[in-house]
Amino acid sequence: MLVALIMGFACGLPLLLTMSVLQARMKEAAIDLTIIGLINLVQIPYTWKFIWAPLLDRFIPPMLGRRRGWLAIAQAALIISIAGLGLCDPASHFYLMVIMALLVAFFSATQDIVVDAYRREDLSDNELGLGSSLYIYGYRMGTLVASGGGLIIADYISWTIAYLVMSILMLPSLAATLLTLEPEIAEGSPKTLKEAVINPLVDYFQRKEAIWILAFILFYKIGDTMASAMTMPFYLEIGFSKTEIGTVVKIFGTWAIIGGALLGGLIMLKLGIRRSLWVFGFFQAISTACFALLSRIGHNLAALSGVIAFENISSGMGTAAFVAFMASITNRKFTATQYSLLTSIMAFPRVLTSAPTGYLVKQLGWESFFIACTLIAVPGMLLLIKIAPWRSWSVKTRFI
Repeated sequence: MLVALIMGFACGLPLLLTMSVLQARMKEAAIDLTIIGLINLVQIPYTWKFIWAPLLDRFIPPMLGRRRGWLAIAQAALIISIAGLGLCDPASHFYLMVIMALLVAFFSATQDIVVDAYRREDLSDNELGLGSSLYIYGYRMGTLVASGGGLIIADYISWTIAYLVMSILMLPSLAATLLTLEPEIAEGSPKTLKEAVINPLVDYFQRKEAIWILAFILFYKIGDTMASAMTMPFYLEIGFSKTEIGTVVKIFGTWAIIGGALLGGLIMLKLGIRRSLWVFGFFQAISTACFALLSRIGHNLAALSGVIAFENISSGMGTAAFVAFMASITNRKFTATQYSLLTSIMAFPRVLTSAPTGYLVKQLGWESFFIACTLIAVPGMLLLIKIAPWRSWSVKTRFI
């Protein structure tokens, strides 16, 4: 459980360093909004990580074992690449900055593959719920430190120092990797590359609802994701300072997400995962619409705090149910490949549909943009009719 918490922190830390934190740095450097939106394309490794995930299932590094070995390699590379990204100025070294951001995203995605597989293999089915909650808790703490702490350090010292501090904060997770134990898998591991690549897909697509599940994972959080992709420029444009954003949006907001995740876990005990997906998805859509209201109100800390509290609690609940749902449908023998396939599809909207968001804001304006993001959430909710109909719940399916 402690490892799940620490590894959650390690996975959350790098993500926003190539998203909202990098967007804030680019905005301060007077980079065009369209380019700021397109920078989300550096997140592509998160959507394609299933391509090299079979290699992490099949091959074992010479030291530390299959999971710990790959994890140590990814984390060491992350420490170096995060520091390198901090040394690249967006105005004078733009293309080098893009390359370093891509490297951070690649090694971060690789770390995600191994951590997800480790957690699934190391915990029993009874422990998976609590382990996933602790992972999300650590993950949000990582995003809190990276975004909130990073913005505040940048405000008072410099962007370079902010990124260097973040790279140093990856060291405890590397130490945890070296000290923890390698999980033992009763089902064994793939013996050939063909078995590692083909068998996980065959195992998954034998399910009659396989395509519908993939479509649901793709669309469930798409509206929330598109809105989140441009919130940093939105806050800055309506007059909030970096310190206000770091304090209210990132620090206070992260605690709201953590509270939402814990609340979501309690609600799932009563409703089950599938009904919870309905309830939490509805709250996610409504919380996105609240940003349209904030665009009318403008610079107001009380309004910002209210919107952030509601949006992040809803997001925390939705994420808890989403992660639990994906973990529940993976095969332990092919954990890295199957889980990375699902999470890659989940990350797809964050990358490709987020890329044109800057252009959409320029064409629609902030209020209409957030209303559009709310309406885009509808297809994901409708897919629940197929994969998780409300009336299908019973005592036997209570926890799934």
